[in-house]
Amino acid sequence: MKQIDDLLQFLKAAAEKTRLRLLVLCREGELSVSELMQITGQSQPRISRHLKVLVDAGLLTRFREGTHAYYRLSESGKWLVLLQTLVSTVPFDDDIISGDAKRLNDVKRHRASKALEFFNRNASQWDSIRALHMDDSQVEHAFKALWPQKSVHRFLDIGTGTGRILEMVAPKVEKGIGIDMSRDMLAVARVNLERAGIKNCYVRHGNMNGLAFSDESFDLITFHLVLHYAESPGHALREASRVLRDGGSIVVIDFTTHQEADLAEERGHKWLGFGDEEMFTWQEEAGLERRSAVTLSGSSLKIKLWPAVKIPAKQERGYQ
Repeated sequence: MKQIDDLLQFLKAAAEKTRLRLLVLCREGELSVSELMQITGQSQPRISRHLKVLVDAGLLTRFREGTHAYYRLSESGKWLVLLQTLVSTVPFDDDIISGDAKRLNDVKRHRASKALEFFNRNASQWDSIRALHMDDSQVEHAFKALWPQKSVHRFLDIGTGTGRILEMVAPKVEKGIGIDMSRDMLAVARVNLERAGIKNCYVRHGNMNGLAFSDESFDLITFHLVLHYAESPGHALREASRVLRDGGSIVVIDFTTHQEADLAEERGHKWLGFGDEEMFTWQEEAGLERRSAVTLSGSSLKIKLWPAVKIPAKQERGYQ
């Protein structure tokens, strides 16, 4: 009877015009309450009530980012196939649904405009740092060469920035998540993923020192030019190792040791790059087995990729 009751709750939650509209909209990406109000033309209390019903029934997933709550179509649960079938069956040539789609595009354009404003305000400082090392394509090429041979179901990009790494790996993973401390950067990344039509990757506000994920959640994790901001890189690596599955990989992409002191004074870098010895020590302390590192030559700065694999607990203790 419990399964029948759950199914009935699922069906009742979806069987209402506004809630069906919300499901169709959230299928297209993550949307806030205010954005859903703007699209549907309905009040905040009404939209919030409908969203609560949908979340409680498992049709939508809710997450908070600062003062905003965002919603997306659920990606798990026993009624997932039914949910996907239901949403795809909605007639998109219906006047109400097509009107929602047009207003959704307006919301996305507004998002893109705000993200572009932030990006342009900060482009000069990013360009000045980028000029110190090689073109991003070299880093991407080197990272692709380190891709694990086994399947990557869940991927985590720590310090996702504009979401470029997520865009690159999207075709190779079932689900990708990028975290960043900057909500402005998350807005840029979210727009970039939407523009690329990527629906299996998304971004979240998060801190590398306290990852909001359960143990052994990911197959592959990257630190992309972010570990130099950590007060304790060793702690950040141990935290990443916690959420990495046995046999999974971590790749740190960062600067080698350098003398560009301005990056600490003006850009907040806690570390002026890293040396092999300290990186290998942190990896070992995190229960990681290092692999061959790759150095890329830049102008003033060099970038290095330090890959490592998580050692299964029994093997780490010396058992066979």
